[in-house]
Amino acid sequence: MQYYIWTLGCQMNVADSQLLASELEKLGHSAADNGDDADIMVVNTCVVRQSAEDKGLGRLQLLSKVKEAQPDKVIGVMGCMVGVRDPLWMRQRLPYVDVFMPPSDPAPMVSFLRERMDEARILELESDARVQRDSLQDGEFVLPLHERGELVSAHVPIVYGCSHACTFCIIPFRRGVERSRRVGDILSHIRSLAQQGVKEVTLLGQIVDRYGKDIPDGPDLGDLLHIVHEVADEVGIERIRFLTSHPNWMTEKLLKTVAELPRVMPHIEAPIQAGDDAVLARMRRGYTADQYRKLVGKIRKIIPQVAIHTDIIVGFPGETRAQFMETYRILEELKLDKAHLARYSPRPQTVSDRRMNDDVPDQEKRERHRMLEDLQTRVVAQINAQFLGERVEVLVEDRYKGRWRARTPQNKLVFFEAEGEWKGRLATVEVTWTGPWSMQARLPEEQPQVDPLLVLAG
Repeated sequence: MQYYIWTLGCQMNVADSQLLASELEKLGHSAADNGDDADIMVVNTCVVRQSAEDKGLGRLQLLSKVKEAQPDKVIGVMGCMVGVRDPLWMRQRLPYVDVFMPPSDPAPMVSFLRERMDEARILELESDARVQRDSLQDGEFVLPLHERGELVSAHVPIVYGCSHACTFCIIPFRRGVERSRRVGDILSHIRSLAQQGVKEVTLLGQIVDRYGKDIPDGPDLGDLLHIVHEVADEVGIERIRFLTSHPNWMTEKLLKTVAELPRVMPHIEAPIQAGDDAVLARMRRGYTADQYRKLVGKIRKIIPQVAIHTDIIVGFPGETRAQFMETYRILEELKLDKAHLARYSPRPQTVSDRRMNDDVPDQEKRERHRMLEDLQTRVVAQINAQFLGERVEVLVEDRYKGRWRARTPQNKLVFFEAEGEWKGRLATVEVTWTGPWSMQARLPEEQPQVDPLLVLAG
C-alpha cells in the first residue's frame, strides 16, 4: 500500500509526519508521489492560527468525497486539531475518518493497519522492510525510502508539549505538558539519520531551552548539545541547530555552549512577540522589552557572527497604535536577521480568547503586518549586503533551477553554480550578489571541483 501525508504548520509537525512515515515504512508501505495514488491518506493538522485550521478542514472535506467514492481508502488525521484528549467532536463531525492520531503519536494508525492484516502478511512486510533498511537496526529511525540518501537536513524532537502557557497559545492544550525525550533516544535518532545521509540536525522543542527541566538532576540543553556534538563528530553530522527558544530560559551557559562548539551553528531563535511592556504582560511572556534588548546584546557579545530570528504577533487584544509602534521601533533598532510575523487570531480555550476582546480590526492588523514586512525587508537587505565579496562556508542542500541551493551557518540562503556533485557537502563560496531573502555566490577558482565518482565511493 502507498501513503501520502499532507503536513501543515510548524517544524514539529514536519518531524511528526516523518515519524509517521517511518512507522509506515517499517510496515512495508511506501510513499506515493501524490495524494491521488495513495491508499493511506493523512492530514497532519495545525491550529495555531485560524487560517491553518481552515486549511486542514478544507483538505479533510475533499478527502470525504474520496472516501465516499472509494471506501477502502484509509483516512487519518494527526496533530494539534486532534490534541492529546479523545477528539469526540471530531469523530462526530468527521465520521469518514478512520484514525485520529494525537501529536507525535503514530501508534493509532500503526495499530489500525496491523489489525487489517493477518499475521503471515505482517511478518512478510516487516521482513521486506528490514531488507530495505540495509544496515539500520530494529527500533532505529527510518526515513521514507525516497528521502534516504537524499535528505541533507532533518528535525529531531527533544521536548514534546509545553508547560509555559502564554495567553494566546493553544499548544499546551493540544500537545500536552512538557516531556523531555531521553538522551539515548535522541542519540539513536541522530545516528540513524546520519546513516541515511543527513548532514544537519535541528533539535526541536516548543521551548527548546527547557529541555531536561522535567527530569530530576537531568541534563539541560547545554549538556545535551555537548553530547550531541560528540556524536555528530563521530557519525559525520556537520551542523547542529536548535529551536525555538524563549527569552526567559536562554541562559549564559547555553549561549557559551553555542560559542564553544564548532558544529553548533550561530543561529538563535528568540521570539519577542511584541515590543510594548503592557502587551507583553497581557501575553504573559514574563519579560520586558528592555530585558529582551539586553538579551540580544548578550547573545551578540557571546556568539560572534550570530544571526537572531524572532516572532512577532500584531493586533493582540488591546494593542493600540502607539503600542504597535513600540514593536516597530524595537525591530528597527535591533536589526534582527529574520522576523516571523503573524496577525493575532483568537484560539479556543486560551486565556486571550476567554478573557480578552479581539478588538483590533482586521484591516488594521493587516496594515501593521505590512509595515513590519516592509521594515524587515529593508533591515535584512542591509544585513546581507555586508556579505558581498565575502567568502562563507555553506552546506549544500540540493539543486534548484540549475543552481546549487545551500545555507550559511546563520541559515541564510545562498545559490551558486558549479560542476560536479555538491549535495550534502560543505563548500566555501564567494558572495557576488545579496538581497533580503537570498544571496548568490560563485565557487572560487582555487577550490577543487568535486568528482561525482568520489562522492559515490565515499
